[in-house]
Amino acid sequence: MHHNPLQERIFAYCTEHTSPVQSVLNELERASHLKTLSPQMVSGPYQGMLLQFISQMIRPHRVLEIGSFTGYSAICLAQGLTEGGEVHTIEVNDELAYLIREHLEKAGLVDRVKLLIGDAGLILPTLTDVYDLVFMDAGKLDYALHYELALGKVRSGGFIIADNVLWDSKVVTSDQEATTVALRQFNDTVLSDERVENLLLPLRDGLMLIRKR
Repeated sequence: MHHNPLQERIFAYCTEHTSPVQSVLNELERASHLKTLSPQMVSGPYQGMLLQFISQMIRPHRVLEIGSFTGYSAICLAQGLTEGGEVHTIEVNDELAYLIREHLEKAGLVDRVKLLIGDAGLILPTLTDVYDLVFMDAGKLDYALHYELALGKVRSGGFIIADNVLWDSKVVTSDQEATTVALRQFNDTVLSDERVENLLLPLRDGLMLIRKR
């Protein structure tokens, strides 16, 4: 992100004045840096705390996550679950399963977070639950498909959150790279979708909050 120095100071101040995430998440962030090729895909403490707060506000019974990476956001999203609630998280890369399971165990969430390994485009149609909250963070080129498949499984008044929708500010530049173009189209599609209302937050790499009418 291209911040000016004052914006950077403000963001630093905001993070300093935000409660720290639970220690298992710091450990998971370190493990992600050591054991994966793209550790920047971890949500991180600031966004993690936002996801935790959203979950604690909504008090979901069922959460769907599309794109687990190492399980950081799944742990955050599980914090507001109601009694008997579950997070269902989909990850295409089976090599990450051991990291996810290891840290779910450390977080005491093995019974509350169900890991589904495979292609979200194929898994989503097989899911039979109705979800209160969906977090989209998988391949950006698949956002349009994942959104369409997930929206049908969200209860009326439920929420979808899509991550990285500003794509390092490229959506507002003349950048024509495939991912940038796909995210611009996705953002336009959501805005004009009569079934939902939405709020695009310029937080970290852009979070689109979507509420099903």
